[in-house]
Amino acid sequence: MSVSPDPRLGWIDGYLAQLRTQRQLSPHTVSAYARDLLELASLTPGLAWPQIEHNTIRRLAATLHGRGLDPRSIARKLSSWRGFFDWLGEQLPLASNPVQGIRPPKRARTLPRALSVDDAVQLVAPVAVHAGSSPEPAELCNQAMFELLYSSGLRVSELTALDLHAGPGALGWVVPESGEVLVTGKGNKQRVVPVGSAALTALAAWLAVRPAPSDGSNALFLSNRASRMSPRVVQQRLRARGLAHGTAVSVHPHMLRHSFASHVLQSSGDLRAVQEMLGHSSISSTQVYTALDFQHLAAVYDQAHPRAKRK
Repeated sequence: MSVSPDPRLGWIDGYLAQLRTQRQLSPHTVSAYARDLLELASLTPGLAWPQIEHNTIRRLAATLHGRGLDPRSIARKLSSWRGFFDWLGEQLPLASNPVQGIRPPKRARTLPRALSVDDAVQLVAPVAVHAGSSPEPAELCNQAMFELLYSSGLRVSELTALDLHAGPGALGWVVPESGEVLVTGKGNKQRVVPVGSAALTALAAWLAVRPAPSDGSNALFLSNRASRMSPRVVQQRLRARGLAHGTAVSVHPHMLRHSFASHVLQSSGDLRAVQEMLGHSSISSTQVYTALDFQHLAAVYDQAHPRAKRK
């Protein structure tokens, strides 16, 4: 006995054709829509499209979440289904879009990855050179950049935007006399952050060998071509430094920013000060580092307290 095809599949084919021809979406994107819509059909057997209601979709989202599906994947499915019903409402008499207003489960907030104090200090420590030789200019540039990232918690875009000194159009610069760096962050908000002595020493060593820029800019940090350093090159150089030092994880510039925030918070407990130095507009963005701080304290407790060890 043959099984008649699901009549709803024709509507899915019609929608996918519209995505391909009118919206000109890529084959990969259309395939993703197809998978999501075929799954919707399989999860609602026996229901015609107009019979699917708001509560039906809500239960499906809860079911997918209960199966352990990542909230981002659920959000993508809901988006696919919502678009399909928007289109279907132009073809069939629907009471409403049953997906409208349904939100995916909240994503668990992932903690930023921070290095331990020892790992961070080792990472930014100067690279040893042979007796009688001097560090290459590129290495002195690296040293100044990495020290400044960790010393002041800068974003890599803020670091590479720094100029040699204040001037027309300058977005940021270091003031060695006061031990501060002025940067322009997100939303064109300017802030002033302290610079540690190690970073100031590394900057002085770099400035002593810094060549004249080839691009006519006033950039503080220059590439091997003597043009303004790019964030991508900083990422590559820091990753290479981490590999050379045997750092257990792949290091990126934002990890030094996370490490700066976590270590300052561990030592001071001053959340507001960390918020100001990071340039966060909301304290909630900074509060994630309190969890990192607790993890550090918990690790210390587990290692030190005689009753902490699990049997």
